[in-house]
Amino acid sequence: MTNLSRRGFLAASAAFAALPLVPARARAAADAFSLTATTRVIEVNGRAATVMGLLDAQGRSGLRLDPGQRFRTDLTNALAIDTIVHWHGQIPPNAQDGVPNTNPMLKPGQSRSFDFEARPGTFWMHSHIPDQEIGLLAAPLIVRRPEEVAEDRQEVVMLLHDFAFATPQEVLETITGGTAMDHNAMDHSAAPMPGMQGMGGMGAMMSMPGMAEMHAAMEGGMSMDLNDYDFDAYLANDRTLADPEVVRVEKGGRVRLRVIDGAAMTAFWIDTGAAKARLVAVDGNPVVPLPGTRFAISPGQRLDIEIEMPGDGAALPILALREGTRERTGLILAPKGAAVPKLADLSDVPHSAVSGDMTQELALRAVTPLPARTATAQPMVMLMGMMMPYQWTIDGRTWDNRLPVKAKSGERVEMMFHNMSMMAHPMHLHGHVFQVVEVNGARFEGAVRDTVSVPPMGSVTVALDAGEAAPWMLHCHHMGHLATGMMTEFHVSA
Repeated sequence: MTNLSRRGFLAASAAFAALPLVPARARAAADAFSLTATTRVIEVNGRAATVMGLLDAQGRSGLRLDPGQRFRTDLTNALAIDTIVHWHGQIPPNAQDGVPNTNPMLKPGQSRSFDFEARPGTFWMHSHIPDQEIGLLAAPLIVRRPEEVAEDRQEVVMLLHDFAFATPQEVLETITGGTAMDHNAMDHSAAPMPGMQGMGGMGAMMSMPGMAEMHAAMEGGMSMDLNDYDFDAYLANDRTLADPEVVRVEKGGRVRLRVIDGAAMTAFWIDTGAAKARLVAVDGNPVVPLPGTRFAISPGQRLDIEIEMPGDGAALPILALREGTRERTGLILAPKGAAVPKLADLSDVPHSAVSGDMTQELALRAVTPLPARTATAQPMVMLMGMMMPYQWTIDGRTWDNRLPVKAKSGERVEMMFHNMSMMAHPMHLHGHVFQVVEVNGARFEGAVRDTVSVPPMGSVTVALDAGEAAPWMLHCHHMGHLATGMMTEFHVSA
């Protein structure tokens, strides 16, 4: 780490996406974008830190596309190490998905071109190497809809990260080596398990070795685990509440807040305070508006929240509350002349668990649900693992020993995720969107997503239509879990 003056830091900081979006027409010639995977310097609690990032030709984080614009992008690796970048939530051809099982790594100095039809909504891009994602190699990817351009709303992007001054490799070594699992040594943020009512799918699980005993222990007060690692800071657009981003908005104005949980291992509540707000999209897909002031988000997920600014012209903090702890981050929406409040990075009391709280998921309804079809494939995917030894698997197998989940292109699949562990798992499927159709045995027609949080000792079923014949990644988006084996392939055949 090197010292960096405050003035120098501000001058060097790339403008983040919390200002009105820059039209993509300002891009380079030949109707193509450029992206560079590189290092950059940010300031965290008064200290300079070198992290990674994905910057456009103007040095800004990520990309923003106009309605109907193709994702035509040249990616250059300016890092000293191999990398590979995944376009999370987009559905490119498998050869452009940016994953190491089917795409070659991008070597230092090498460039690669991508060209595919972009899905509209709030997305993001990130390295598919766990330690690089921990090192902040991620950025927003916003594709606007015509109706979003036409409506009178200011767009604000909030990209969340968990940050450590330790190297990403040291973070992984700490949690996988077991030292992070000592409840006496660090705050491991455990919480009581939610009630087991409505878990109609548990019968089959109870017949498996050890499951009846685990269920009995749970009923006796066994706790679920929330956080594997205590990071040094939690960032919103690269900043903490010690020096938050202040976004200038209109008094009484209307805002569309695009929240991206780019954290490696952290789930949050998004708190809009006293402002009137409603959730209008998840993972880039519109939902029937859900009013509220506190919304759940897990790693890999995105939320679009419409906010009505107070008419009194007061500033409005938008907070991201780390589950199970007092830690928080966020940004501030402030009309001209509004006093900007000074906020502590700790709440007065611990925040409740996001993991296991399926209230929001059960309430969501897709604006455009999947067409009604009978499923011809119904695979069950078992999510397993424990804290000591720190090992996480799918169907009892790690990546090196994976047994792919199989389907045929075009068929309707209903995939059940059965979580047999005491941690929630945000499960992400590449190359597809799916509709949540069942949670803990309760059947409903829920949101269309690409990443769903599966509660501890619970189940979630998703419906999807199998796409391009290819091996698509299927994994937990918690980087510690992914790194130790909770990843497989959804193998679609012709």
